[in-house]
Amino acid sequence: MDLKLKGKKVLVTGGSKGIGRAIAEAFVREGATVGVTARGREALETVRQALGVSIYPGDVLKSTDRVRVFEQFIQEHGTIDILINNAGGSMGGGALDTDIEVFEEALRLNYLSAVHFSKMAAEVMKEKRSGAIVNISSIYGRESGGKITYNNAKAALISFTKGFADEVIRYGIRVNGVAPGAILHPTGNWIKRQEADPERIRRFIDTHIPAGRFGTVEEVANVVVFLASEKASWIVGATINVDGGQSYMNF
Repeated sequence: MDLKLKGKKVLVTGGSKGIGRAIAEAFVREGATVGVTARGREALETVRQALGVSIYPGDVLKSTDRVRVFEQFIQEHGTIDILINNAGGSMGGGALDTDIEVFEEALRLNYLSAVHFSKMAAEVMKEKRSGAIVNISSIYGRESGGKITYNNAKAALISFTKGFADEVIRYGIRVNGVAPGAILHPTGNWIKRQEADPERIRRFIDTHIPAGRFGTVEEVANVVVFLASEKASWIVGATINVDGGQSYMNF
């Protein structure tokens, strides 16, 4: 299927590894012009050499870095057609054992960074009456399962996705989300858990994932690329589970 993404200007946050890198690679295959931002310069250089993308080192926890990265992307490419808010991470433990500063950091990383990039991108997209934003959340933004700081922030991101989508669709900007379940990749937490206790992980899969296996980063990326394309023109404000049936929610 031709998704008609050739030449589209795409910025992927947290795009140097894992799901983010797979998303960047999927857009490159579609002929898009892709920029990637992340903290690790070495990982960014690796993805630049492998995929031919533009790279923008920066820490999305810092608003000044977010502004700098976005302005550099616009200066280099002239505009932005698609924004993928993928940067995120899990931190802390139980609520009683986690300092409030960790909750605040989780919100900045998983939620506020996406809000800030979305606002900046929408201002550019608004002028040309077109654009797509895809936010990467988690099934744990809808139900418990991960660390509470992560759950809270991803729940906020799902809510923002719907609210912002309804606000900006009048300008031709579509905002949607993807909520992955347990995804296995070399730099993720699941691979570490599997290596530490393979039998425990086997039981987890048998009990919690009806499809009987972990998902792959490519399976997430395929949905993201579709949502960003005009083939998904009537999908607005949705957050789609990509989880092999793992989520318990019936919507």
